[in-house]
Amino acid sequence: MKFATTDLCDDHAELLDDGRLAVLPPVLQSYGQLRSFAGPAYTLRVHEDNALVRAVLETPGQGQVLVIDGGASLRRALVGGQLGLLAQNNGWAGIVVDGCIRDTDEINACQIGVRALAAHPRKSSKKGEGDRQVQVTIQGVAVRPGAWIYADADGVLVAQQALAC
Repeated sequence: MKFATTDLCDDHAELLDDGRLAVLPPVLQSYGQLRSFAGPAYTLRVHEDNALVRAVLETPGQGQVLVIDGGASLRRALVGGQLGLLAQNNGWAGIVVDGCIRDTDEINACQIGVRALAAHPRKSSKKGEGDRQVQVTIQGVAVRPGAWIYADADGVLVAQQALAC
């Protein structure tokens, strides 16, 4: 799918005005080989625990974007190199993390797009705590399961439905 977030904003200004299209604050860093990606959101809410992240990425992604509400924690990484490979190999379109990642060299070698607040060397816990497929909040923007995520070099958009590109 070819798109530009700038064009989507211009072409769908009415959706920005009524809240059906939102732009994430420009605080997420870009990782991975794919600079742009899009797909429906699969949502997770976790706190410094990535057992559910692994469980989800082990399943077929079918072009979805994994959106992880990590509470903007800067104390542990929620995605690392092994999970980047899982996402790549299982057909996920991308990952958006309101939190940290690690193994950035490994993730940067993967054919996947990742957006995260920062890199952090400390691994997460593995208790399996969290929620799947619930509305999450990423940097103050609500993301419902199935919402469309569009990410490129200019930013990350959250749309309530797929947009004509």
